[in-house]
Amino acid sequence: MLRKSHKNAPCPMARGIERVGDPWSILILREAFYGSTRFDEFQKRLSIAPNMLTRRLNTLVEAGLMARRQYSAHPPRDDYVLTDLGHDFRPVLLTLLEWGNRHFAPEGEIVRLVDRHSGRPVQVALVDTATGKPITEADHYIEAGPAASAGLRARLEQAACATQTHTGNTASATGAF
Repeated sequence: MLRKSHKNAPCPMARGIERVGDPWSILILREAFYGSTRFDEFQKRLSIAPNMLTRRLNTLVEAGLMARRQYSAHPPRDDYVLTDLGHDFRPVLLTLLEWGNRHFAPEGEIVRLVDRHSGRPVQVALVDTATGKPITEADHYIEAGPAASAGLRARLEQAACATQTHTGNTASATGAF
């Protein structure tokens, strides 16, 4: 059975998941952020079968998250390095790290984000860059953009109203639609 592609879906989350929505792909990106660049490093650190690693690396290269750079002609060998698009995935990984530590690490933090200058552990949070205000369900909702279909606009308006009721927020959530 063929898997449905979400590459051109009318949703940026679906399009993003299409490129990295496989656990192996996300773990490969994690290892790239940890400094791995060579096939054998990824294979050893992830204990992944070579054929599966080859497929995932090819997918990440095709999606533009990683680039292949030859480091040996004889025999032919490539490094796999993060592209700008791949580097832009870092906040997603850091959010997963925070979420995993909070909910799935009863033994305590295995890895954590640390301020490079002070050495102080940092808690990852989503904030509005204009105000510095944390992004919360009570204060923020997802709005349909200019390219959204009428159906998506209706769904998001309904979701915004439901979230407003759920959180007790009395500010109008429908004014932006």
